[in-house]
Amino acid sequence: MVDILSSLNEQQKEAVTHGDGPLLVAAGAGSGKTRVLTYRIAYLLSARRVPPYFILAVTFTNKAAKEMKERITRLIGPLGEQVWVATFHSTCVQILRREADKIGYQRNFLIFDTADQLSVVKEAMKELNIDSRKVEPRTALYAISGAKNELVSPEEYERSAGDYWEKTIARIYRKYQSKLVEANALDFDDLIMETVRLLRTSPEVLSRYQDRFRYILVDEYQDTNHAQYVLVNLLAQKYRNLCVVGDADQSIYGFRGADIRNILDFEK
Repeated sequence: MVDILSSLNEQQKEAVTHGDGPLLVAAGAGSGKTRVLTYRIAYLLSARRVPPYFILAVTFTNKAAKEMKERITRLIGPLGEQVWVATFHSTCVQILRREADKIGYQRNFLIFDTADQLSVVKEAMKELNIDSRKVEPRTALYAISGAKNELVSPEEYERSAGDYWEKTIARIYRKYQSKLVEANALDFDDLIMETVRLLRTSPEVLSRYQDRFRYILVDEYQDTNHAQYVLVNLLAQKYRNLCVVGDADQSIYGFRGADIRNILDFEK
């Protein structure tokens, strides 16, 4: 382990060897933030003897997850392969495949991609007699996605809808969601929203995953949206061993509703 630490600068070393409790590593691009995350996992496994079963590392792309796991394994060997390193969505799929029946879905639910979603929106609009020349289906889908990223249900959206446009979107959202449920299907945003709902409504499930993920590490934290922020906080609130790395000046997932306040408000 001495060799691993010797390749780090003092600040990186301080972050990697941090004890328990929340840790924010905020630094600019190219400063080795992701490296710190990787080395911290290696440190937890080898120096702190934390079982890999208790570690969850979350990234934004499958490529980043694969690279991180490979780096950890290069640093400490086969133990690194046992760490749960995945994207937010992949993590939620794995949880829901085991627990979806607790929130009214069958565990063999379908995952609808953008093309599927667009078809469902168009069907919903047709059934509601909403002219697609007045409301563009893609725009409606974008609004629904934005609502889900804020954890706003169809009912809540309907209640807060003010003008004609919002009321129209509310009708589409409600119909769209009921069609997904009918098909035992989730869209990309549902994966996180429904996992949050599961954890909020099933204390026993929440407790089980909190005990499973005692150390949570999140890469590119500045790219998290509200739903992802809530998910991470639910999972981390028992042990509070949350390590996030990010750069408040660099958010590349703005189109997914990334909320820069998540990193600016971390210390709260």
